[in-house]
Parts: sequence; C-alpha cells; structure tokens
Amino acid sequence: MRSGAEAVQLSSDRVESALPTRNRLSPGTAVVGALCAAVALWILVFATGTSAGAAVAEPGEFIVTMLDGFTLAGLLFIVSSGFTLIFGLMRTVNMAHGSLFLLAAYIAISVQQRMVGKTNNIVPEEVAITSWVVPMLVGSLAASVLGIVMYQVFLRWHPGQDLRQALITIAISIIIADQLLANFGGLAQRMIWPGAVTHFFEILGERYATSRLFMLAISLVVGGALWFWLNRTRMGMVVRAGVDDQEMVRALGINISAAFAVTFFVGSFLAGVGGAMGASFAGAAPGTDGSWLLNGLVVVIIGGLGSMKGAAAGSLLFGMVQAFAPAYLPTQYTFYAIIVTFVLLAAVLAIRPNGLYGKAEQ
Repeated sequence: MRSGAEAVQLSSDRVESALPTRNRLSPGTAVVGALCAAVALWILVFATGTSAGAAVAEPGEFIVTMLDGFTLAGLLFIVSSGFTLIFGLMRTVNMAHGSLFLLAAYIAISVQQRMVGKTNNIVPEEVAITSWVVPMLVGSLAASVLGIVMYQVFLRWHPGQDLRQALITIAISIIIADQLLANFGGLAQRMIWPGAVTHFFEILGERYATSRLFMLAISLVVGGALWFWLNRTRMGMVVRAGVDDQEMVRALGINISAAFAVTFFVGSFLAGVGGAMGASFAGAAPGTDGSWLLNGLVVVIIGGLGSMKGAAAGSLLFGMVQAFAPAYLPTQYTFYAIIVTFVLLAAVLAIRPNGLYGKAEQ
C-alpha cells in the first residue's frame, strides 16, 4: 500500500507527463516559428539589395507584393478547390486535372476570339464583360462534361485503387495534351481581360492593375458558393457524409454514386474556371497543365486532404511565398525563389504531417 503522500506524488507525476505535452512547443514548431520571425524581420527592415527593398523604406512595393500574393492565392484556390473536391473529398486520384484546366483555357480563348471577331492583336477595349464571361463559362462547361465522362466511364469502377486511377488519368491527360497540341498549336495564347477591369490605380506611388482585384473577387465568390454548397445544401451534406461512411449513406437509400458524379462535375468545372482565369493572367501553352497540376498538389498537401478551409489556407500561404520570394530575395539569388516553395512545404509538414487542416486516416 502507498502512503497518501506517495499517492499524491504519483498522481502529480502522471498529470505532469500527460498534460504539458499539449502545451510544449515541439522542436519543429520552434524552428519554424524562429524562421518565420527572421523572414518577417528581413522583409521589414533588412531587405536591402532586393528588387522590392525593405518594407519600412518602400511601403508601396510591400503593399503591391502583398496584393500580388492575395490575387495569386485567389487563382490558386479556384484551381486547387476543384482538386480538393475530387482528390481530397472523393479520394479519387485525377492526374488529368491540369489537362482539364488547359482544355478550358484553349476553348475559352477560341470562343472569345470568335465573339470579338479577331484572332490577333485583341486589345482590352474590344472585349466586353460578356466577351470574357461567356467564353469562361463555355470552356468550364466543356471541361466539366469531359470530366464527368472520364469519371463515369473510367474511374467510378475503381474506388480506392489509387495507383490504377493515377495511371488511367495520366494516360487520359497525355491524350488530351496531344489533341490540344494538334488543334491549337504549340504557341502560347492569351485570353484578354475585359476593358472594364484593365485600369490602374496608385498605391503609395506604385501602380496596380484592377484586373488582379477582379480575379480575387471571382475567387471570393467561388469560395463562398462552395462553402454554401458543402455546408448548407443537402447535396453537400450527402457528399461529406459519403466520404466519411459510404456504406451507411447507401443504407439510408441515398444514391451516393450520383452525388459523387455531381462532385466530379463541379470539381472539373472549377478546373475550367481556373483555366480561363489562368489564360487571362499568364496565358496558355503546352506544359501549362503540368505546372498548374503541381500547384494544386502543393496547395492540397499544405492545406490537408478534403478541407476547403485547408485549400484556402494553403493557397494563401503558397501565393504569398510565390509573390514575396522573388521580390525579397537578394537580386543575385532570385533564381532560388522556387526552392522557397519546397521550404514552405517542409515547414508545414514538420508541424502538421497531415497538412494544416487535414485529418489523420483512421
């Protein structure tokens, strides 16, 4: 038998061993926190010899760079939210997501050229809002129709077979890429922003394009619509429930296959919206599909599988890194900016192995 004092000491030791671990900083968290503090101090005070300059000396450059990060994050969110729906929520590996992006971009460019009546030297003043919105919707619908055909014909028969799904969609992406090259050529093409959103305004002596804010506004609308669909509609609730326990949803008499088909349609449509916006922002060319597929993968890994909140957070972090790295690295080292992306990825996974909002697999 233990004395009362021994029992109290033993109980205290158990409490100390159990509770403080939740409050202690892990070594990875401490290192990442110190790194973030050092980066912030560098940007604010010591970033001389960079293209932007220290924020205290060049506040206009700092604000413009931050806006660049926000607007790029908006485009990344649209692309990655479709990828999150398909890969994260449905657990369906779709390596042709980038090909749907590029398909929608080329179709939107072609439709816009026909609506304007010119194929070369189109200027924004010749493009009305409808001459941008209609091509974007047409391209997105084409991507979503191809996506749902791909899902119904090839993917729905292989649930949970990640490797087989990956191989099937890689083959489809190669076929799509070849067809796009044959029909649209190998030269870069661009979709033109409407003239109403191509003005400039001044921020602390720096000019900024309203088209980038227009892109951010579209992403906010898309994000709000997705949140409402997934959290306030019956279809969204069925999708989320089906991901957690598909057999129980089927037992309730709900057609989960139809719900997943609608989800794949929406995810492909979002890839198309991103394609039209990406074609306006940076143009479309062979190889663009692979770049945006990689961007979507990075965002989903950072944010966590199956989380729209994670897609938003991952897009914001990735967008900020993409904007700040080339602006605030010393000018002789700006070609290392791409490496900072993988530093971000490693830092997040060091703290949260399943991503910022991801859940561990049961």
